[in-house]
Amino acid sequence: MASKSILLLGIFLVVATKVYSYEEDLKIVVNYANPSAPSVLAPPVKPTPTPVVTAPTPPSPVKAPPTTPPYVKAPPSPPLTKTPPYQSPPFVKPPSLPPFTAPTPPPTSQPPVATTPPAAPTPIVKSWKDCVPLCGYRCQLHSRKNLCLRACVTCCNRCKCVPPGTYGNREKCGKCYTDMLTRGNKYKCP
Repeated sequence: MASKSILLLGIFLVVATKVYSYEEDLKIVVNYANPSAPSVLAPPVKPTPTPVVTAPTPPSPVKAPPTTPPYVKAPPSPPLTKTPPYQSPPFVKPPSLPPFTAPTPPPTSQPPVATTPPAAPTPIVKSWKDCVPLCGYRCQLHSRKNLCLRACVTCCNRCKCVPPGTYGNREKCGKCYTDMLTRGNKYKCP
């Protein structure tokens, strides 16, 4: 098997060198008709350049002067009329208005009613055991209840406060609760 591959390689090399040498033979031009011609191996002789002869240029033809069309009288232009310069209308002072006075509210016999009821005071938190039921109520409506509980208990334990209600009212627990952030710079406390 190895001898066949070596034989094929040898045949390939012989054919390749034969093709290569055949191309080289085509490049060599032998001049048999002229024995005094230089041999193929001698350097080529540069032929002497022949001078270039240019034909004389014919004289340029004489140009006739341009002919002008006969004079045609232009129609008269319409007479210009003068327009008077623009004058702005005289300044007219607007009529004077009486000074503005705010209307006085009618007297009321009842004191004003507060629109928002006062928020319930936050329960006192002493330990993390107090945080669990408060955070359970705070996170009962959250979509991710376990995540909310974990964050709420952490915030409650640190700040000792849980805001009232199930959402909002974070400002009731002070700056500790509102300023606590996660690693992603989002608010930690629910």
